[in-house]
Amino acid sequence: MKQLAQDVLERASRTPDAVAVVDGEGTHTVAEVLRQARELADVLQAAADGPATVLVRADNSWRTVSAAVAVGLTGGLLAVMGGHATRSEFDIAAEDLQPAVVVAPTATAEVWGLSDHGYVPAGTALEGWSVSGRPDGGSAGVERWRGGVVAAMTSGSTGRPKCVIQSEDSLRYAGRSTIDAVGLESGDAVGALVPLSSAAAICFGMYLPTMLGGAMVALDKWNPETAVALLRDQRVVWTMLVPTMALQLTLVDGSEGSLTAMRAMTVGGGPMNQKALHDAEVRLGTTMLRVFGMSECLGHTTPLPGDDVDTRLGRDGRPFPGPQSRGAGRSGAPLGPGELGSLQVKGPSMFVGYARDGVPVAPDVTEDGFLVTGDRAVLHEDGSVSIRGREKDLIIRGGRNIDINEMEAALAAIPGIHQVCVVPVPDPVLGERAAALVVSQGEALGLDEIRAHLEAADFPKFKWPEFVRSVSALPQSRVGKLDRKSAATLAAELFGEE
Repeated sequence: MKQLAQDVLERASRTPDAVAVVDGEGTHTVAEVLRQARELADVLQAAADGPATVLVRADNSWRTVSAAVAVGLTGGLLAVMGGHATRSEFDIAAEDLQPAVVVAPTATAEVWGLSDHGYVPAGTALEGWSVSGRPDGGSAGVERWRGGVVAAMTSGSTGRPKCVIQSEDSLRYAGRSTIDAVGLESGDAVGALVPLSSAAAICFGMYLPTMLGGAMVALDKWNPETAVALLRDQRVVWTMLVPTMALQLTLVDGSEGSLTAMRAMTVGGGPMNQKALHDAEVRLGTTMLRVFGMSECLGHTTPLPGDDVDTRLGRDGRPFPGPQSRGAGRSGAPLGPGELGSLQVKGPSMFVGYARDGVPVAPDVTEDGFLVTGDRAVLHEDGSVSIRGREKDLIIRGGRNIDINEMEAALAAIPGIHQVCVVPVPDPVLGERAAALVVSQGEALGLDEIRAHLEAADFPKFKWPEFVRSVSALPQSRVGKLDRKSAATLAAELFGEE
C-alpha cells in the first residue's frame, strides 16, 4: 500500500480540504483521513519491530481508508475481515496469515478471542479501536508475501475459506483499467456499497476512488432504499455491485430515473439475465456493464459504456488490455470461438497466491501459466466472454444432466419474474430434482403457470422445474452475492416432504 499512501500524501499537500470519504458518520477530508492514518501508523510501529502483517476489521467507512494508508506508511501488508467474521473464521485467518497486529473494535477483539491467540494490547487508534500485537513485538516481516500488499478471505465454491494475496501492481492495474474503460475522471465520486472485506471490494470500492482522487461514498450496511438515496444525493459517477443488489435498487419506490448522474454501474459476481439488467438500467436511468472477475484475477473483463445492449448485458465483457482468456475442453486442449469449455485466464491482475501457514502458496496453473477458474464459458470472435456458470452448476436427475444456468435463464425470461435461483433437491429415486425460488414483480406465478410459459417457449420438458416457491428475496452472502448453499438448504426445507 506504499503507493496508495503516497497518493494520499500528495493529495493532502495539494487539496487537504477535499472530500475523501462520505460514510454513515458524515464527510471526511483528505487531511482528516491522513491524520488518522498517521496516528495508527505510530501505534503500528510501536507494536511491531518492523513492517508487519496487519489484520483490520474492515468496515465501509473512513477507517478502512486510514488503515490502508497507515499500513502503506509503515510498509506492511493489509489483511481485511468483515465485522460479521466469526471466531472460527478468525482462527483460520490467524493460522494462514500469522498477523503481527490486529486492529478492531474491543467487542470484535473479544469475539475473535485475541488474548487466546496470544495477542496483548498495544494501544488504540481510529477513534477508540484497539490495536493488539505479539508480546515480543515481533513482526515476521512482509518479504514472505513476495510483493503482496493486501489479503482477503474468499469462501471459494466449497471447503475451507481461502485467503487471497494480491499485489499493489494488480490493484493499480485493475483500478486503472476500470477508470479508463468507464471514462472516470479525477474527483469523480465512487460508490463503495459492497462490504470492504473481499479483495475485489477493496480494489474497486476503496483503492480505486482513493487512487482516482475522488470521494469514496460508502454504505455501512446494505439497504436498497438507503443505497438509492446515497447514490443519487452524492451524485456517484460509478459503482460496482453484485446482481442481487443491483436488481433490488429497482424495487425501491421512487427509484425511477434516480441515477441519471451515474455514468455506469458495473455488475458482476453472480447469475445475470440480459432482460432484467436492461429493465434495471432503464428504470434507474444509468448504464449497466456486465463483467467477469474473481478475487484471484481482479476485474478481468468489461464492456464499454458505448457498447450496444447485447454486448453490454448479454455477454460478460472483453478482457482488459493485457489479460488473456481461453476455453479448454475436457482434455485441456484450447477451444475455438463459439465452443463451450472450461475458462482459463492469466494476466497482470493475477494474485500472488493463497496464504497458508504465513506464506503465499502459488495456485495450480497450466504449463503455459493459465489459471483454471472453474467456470464454463464461451469465447466469441470479438474477444468477449459469455460465462455459462460454474463447472459444478448441474442437477443430475435420473442420470440426465440439467444445466442450472440454462434453466434460470429460461425462467428469468418469463414476464413477472424478477429474480430466480434454481437448486437441486435430494430425491431418493431420481437422485436430484429441480426447485426454483422466485422473486416476482406483482402477483406471484405458480408452478403450472411457469410450466405453461416454458412450454410456449419450446423449452425442453425434462429441464422444467418440479418445485416453485415465491420468496420476497433470494438468500445472499455477506457481500451481497447469491448464496446458493443457503438457497439449497431453504429449498430442501420447503420441498423435502413433497
